[in-house]
Amino acid sequence: MNCFVTGASGFIGANLVHELELRGHNVKALLRKNSDTRGLDGSQYEYIEGDLSNRKALTTAMRGCDWCFHVAASYHLWLRDYAPMYAANVEGTRNVLHAAADAGCSRIVYTSTVGCIAVPIEQNGEVTPTNEECYAALDQMSNHYKRSKWQAEQVALDLAHRGLPIVIVNPTAPVGPRDVKPTPTGQVILDFLNRAMPAYLETGLNWVHVRDVAVGHILAVEQGRIGERYILGNTTGNLTLQEAFKILEEITGIRAPKLRVPYAVAYAAACVDEAIAKITGKAPKAPLAGVRMAKYKMYFDPAKAIAELGLPQTPPETALNDAVVWFKANGYVKG
Repeated sequence: MNCFVTGASGFIGANLVHELELRGHNVKALLRKNSDTRGLDGSQYEYIEGDLSNRKALTTAMRGCDWCFHVAASYHLWLRDYAPMYAANVEGTRNVLHAAADAGCSRIVYTSTVGCIAVPIEQNGEVTPTNEECYAALDQMSNHYKRSKWQAEQVALDLAHRGLPIVIVNPTAPVGPRDVKPTPTGQVILDFLNRAMPAYLETGLNWVHVRDVAVGHILAVEQGRIGERYILGNTTGNLTLQEAFKILEEITGIRAPKLRVPYAVAYAAACVDEAIAKITGKAPKAPLAGVRMAKYKMYFDPAKAIAELGLPQTPPETALNDAVVWFKANGYVKG
């Protein structure tokens, strides 16, 4: 198939391009000028320079494509001005989805986030993972990034209900190779490897191999039901940060941090950090939005994607190991 991928230089996008090429598909990659394309090294693709703001140009670029994967997003937990992020995530999504339909794409996959799914409930120390049927309201979105993605998902759902061939995927916390930037989750692994994490704020994530997420996008475009959401995660990936550190300790031999920072202390420190950031204009090292998200264990149930799409289930231990290997091989680890 001829495929169009937005956000192709990002973590998920780059891995998706590699997986599409591996399966014999042709790829047009939408990239901004001066994009860091190291994650695309070794892959074959047609370079399309542009952004999400020009619907007409997007439609022209997508002519002749069978599938569109809208992976691009602006991800920031702190900005002095959030308007550009809303423009990219909400209006940009609207532009891409309309352009794909106008260009005649037979299938469209929109990459959302599990942040748009209701937060799992914890009772008596037990967390019940949530699934696609657990819808979150806008007032439950705890930061501007999540609000913008929630609004974008509503655009995708509305257009799907209007007849556009859109399938929505909600990745959990991917880790693995080609995390060039790196992502916040990748940075946690990198800080561990560089022994730059003397203490930690306990939280929980659904850790999933980025390759499974990329393959999940392809399975969604091939087999997903229009208008449906699919969590791209791992059934054994619901792990606390402490549990993930224990796995990393076993992989690397590096001692896991033992000092746990109380939530109240982290929250107070983030408030001070953000107050300073408002004065200096420099992003805080510990955004308040990140601390608030860490309060909840973000555990999810990917059973629907496994049953309907055949989503692969690479063990989280393998995902973390592959991330370690890639960071070491590409010069991210000091010493």
